[in-house]
Amino acid sequence: MKIAAPRMLPATIVALAALLGMKSVGLVRAVAPAFAAAATPGVAAVGGPAAGAPPPGAPPAGVTTIGAPAATRAATRAAAALSPPAPAISAQEKALLVDLRARRARLDARAHALSARESLLTAAERRLDQRVAELKVLEGKLRALDSARQARADDAWTGLVKVYQSMKPREAAKIFDKLKMPVLLAVVDRMDARRAAAILAAMQPERAREVTDRLAALRVSRDAPPVEAAAGGVPTSTPSPGASGAGG
Repeated sequence: MKIAAPRMLPATIVALAALLGMKSVGLVRAVAPAFAAAATPGVAAVGGPAAGAPPPGAPPAGVTTIGAPAATRAATRAAAALSPPAPAISAQEKALLVDLRARRARLDARAHALSARESLLTAAERRLDQRVAELKVLEGKLRALDSARQARADDAWTGLVKVYQSMKPREAAKIFDKLKMPVLLAVVDRMDARRAAAILAAMQPERAREVTDRLAALRVSRDAPPVEAAAGGVPTSTPSPGASGAGG
């Protein structure tokens, strides 16, 4: 029986695969420390400390420990010394700031004074409006009192006129000859025209003429403006009904 010779190609492939597996394991072992260093903060890829990372054993950032190493304190002071200093303020800028502050204070004081003045004006206006309202009420009361007084005076004159109109003309003429002229004018002015004519006819001629002249002037001045009436010297006021007496 004849034995077949083995084929070379499959054996070569198996050998190459084994060699590739050994190379892969070696490569992984060589690269594993680098990946571990990259995954750990503060450790460089080559295996040393990373740039800017705290040294081993240093406290975390933002944490201050009592009794920190002198090197750490020195590094902190060096970092503070390297920080840029605050800009200096010149004398002109300082004077400008002082002037602005003083101007702000003056403006605040002026605004406060204006507010106080406005409050005073508002209070004064309120008091003035209240006073005007009180004066209007008082004016209404005075008008009502004057109207009532005028009504009482008219009633009194009306009653007096009725008394003289109910008398006989000769008897009334004897009284009219002795009445004061203002009272006589007020009574005759309110009497009926026929009754007044009968009484005037029974009065003394000179007295009747004077009453007629005064009564005509009174009625003319009543319709004239106040200035013309004052210039004429004719009294426009009506005497009270009690101002009667002898004389003429």
